[in-house]
Amino acid sequence: MSLEIKVPAVGESITEVTLAQWLKQDGDYVEMDENIAELESDKATFELPAEKAGILRIIAQEGDTLEIGAVVCSIEDGDAPAAGGAEKKEEAPAEKEQTPASAPAKEDPENPDSYAAGTASPAAAKILREKGIDASTIKGTGKEGRITKEDAEKAQAKPAAPKAESKPAATSSAPAVAGARNERREKMTSLRKTIAKRLVSVKNETAMLTTFNEVNMQPIMDLRSKYKDTFKEKHGVGLGFMSFFTKAVTTALKEWPAVNARIEENEIVFSDFADVSIAVSAPKGLVVPVIRNAESMSLYQIEKEIITLATKARDNKLTIDEMTGGTFTITNGGVFGSMMSTPIINAPQSAILGMHNIVQRPIAENGQVVIRPMMYIALSYDHRVIDGRESVSFLVRVKQLLEDPARLLLEV
Repeated sequence: MSLEIKVPAVGESITEVTLAQWLKQDGDYVEMDENIAELESDKATFELPAEKAGILRIIAQEGDTLEIGAVVCSIEDGDAPAAGGAEKKEEAPAEKEQTPASAPAKEDPENPDSYAAGTASPAAAKILREKGIDASTIKGTGKEGRITKEDAEKAQAKPAAPKAESKPAATSSAPAVAGARNERREKMTSLRKTIAKRLVSVKNETAMLTTFNEVNMQPIMDLRSKYKDTFKEKHGVGLGFMSFFTKAVTTALKEWPAVNARIEENEIVFSDFADVSIAVSAPKGLVVPVIRNAESMSLYQIEKEIITLATKARDNKLTIDEMTGGTFTITNGGVFGSMMSTPIINAPQSAILGMHNIVQRPIAENGQVVIRPMMYIALSYDHRVIDGRESVSFLVRVKQLLEDPARLLLEV
């Protein structure tokens, strides 16, 4: 008796997913609750577990878009392979060595073309077809010589062997082009399609403006240098810049609540809490996990939560709940070297703060020119909700709190 495995419901707003990758092959024996595939929604990647032990029969292919409730595969009744099964399979070819015609070709380590061609995964097969490359000419790096998607993307068609000619070939009149001119195509993931759709929507449907300021980071750097070892020893985490920015933002949001508001139909919704979204670059795109009630958290609590969420993002382990419901976003382009940018609002929020790289620059201080570590900060905001006075005052307050960190503790 077989059991159909279907796409589970993963969130109210999610109606379809993409089958990103099979973790098991057709015909493999799987244990109950063992992860057999990765599914990708427009918000997150999650794993599909086996609902019983048995033999896996694949129905959907990698890259397929599946609706919630669609059948992905089935699991048939079957026993786990015997411990000595592999040894018996290896002995079988020896019986055929008596017949030269059935003997397999020997593999020559010095000649990659002598390896037996592996089976291409569905995604790899599609890429090879588009390139016009025969799968039998590719050496797979996957399990048992299986050709993976990465193998297919790296593969290049081999030039045809020149035919023997009695006369020299005629010189071509076409000009030679230096350098390779290869192209490749990749299907957009559900996450990337959603990011693209939302960014265009925000640009088209909001009255977005950006205001800038700069922050002298010397006070925070001095504070970190003085207490970083004690802080880490006591709390088990490092003292980073992001916790100071998060704390400064939550303080400023209390004073300028419109920056923490959003539009819903014909109403403006004001939140008396600060759920701060932190933009994180993950392997499959930008994600924005949320720090809940950041306004009531200490610096070390914020640092711990950032580490937890960033680790989950890199491992594609974030849940839908961990990425929805933020009221304000902070993004740090400075980690990639950005000097200045105009970040795009994370809808349905009304504002986003952009951090940038820290550069030693000359500034005037008490009538003297001095060198200080300076950072440009940018606030993009929806002018339908936030007026210019509110946006500029909010950013000035953030600057004030960062340049005098004692204010964060004294709340002045």
